[in-house]
Amino acid sequence: MLNFNVKKPFGTSVRAWRGRLGISQEELAGRAGLHRTYVCDIERGARNVTLQSIEKLAQALEVSVSTLLAYSRSPAAAGSRTEEFAPAELVDILFVEDDPADVELAREGLKPVTNRIHVVGDGEAALDFLFGTGEYAQRKTNVLPQLILLDLGLPKIDGREVLRRIKADARTSSIPVIVLTSSARDRDLQLCKQLGAEGFIIKPVDLQNLSRVTPQLQLHWALLKPVQPARAKTEARS
Repeated sequence: MLNFNVKKPFGTSVRAWRGRLGISQEELAGRAGLHRTYVCDIERGARNVTLQSIEKLAQALEVSVSTLLAYSRSPAAAGSRTEEFAPAELVDILFVEDDPADVELAREGLKPVTNRIHVVGDGEAALDFLFGTGEYAQRKTNVLPQLILLDLGLPKIDGREVLRRIKADARTSSIPVIVLTSSARDRDLQLCKQLGAEGFIIKPVDLQNLSRVTPQLQLHWALLKPVQPARAKTEARS
């Protein structure tokens, strides 16, 4: 069970991630198979939580257990100074890939990443996810991913067409799109660049090759939204 001194931070983490999804306590409880009163007590920091409940909550909130706990972990408990980031600061990633083997390799390669990664398996599902249509008609579209990893050879709707539609729509045109390719000599790379792709990664995706392209997007690990630099202080001396 969670120790007393981390119950309140953990409750804050659960509440913050729930707010990020735009769901009620009742809906979270339903997703996690827990009683609403239990979830309410967790968010108030008044409930000892079992490991099984933590796993259920993480799954219901669409984040990893480590992500859910990282936000509630105190620097003292970690034994050294650590930065803690609110869910609102973390960058959501949409990973569009139809090959299960490539998805599995990417999941393994991105294990150190605490960001929430949504995986869809075809171009149609990617557009439905972004625009709240089709199977994602119930999804709240006010929270969009801040980074898209896009394979080109997708079923239903080709990756090039997905890229074109993303960049043609004002709601999504500013989202950085990283194209996934099997070769640096891919003839489609120039076309993708013309369509607005911000970068390219030779598969499989892992932390090392993704970190090569994120600096130019002003994103940092664990992939944080860029913050406006503070105006430099100047000293006035007479």
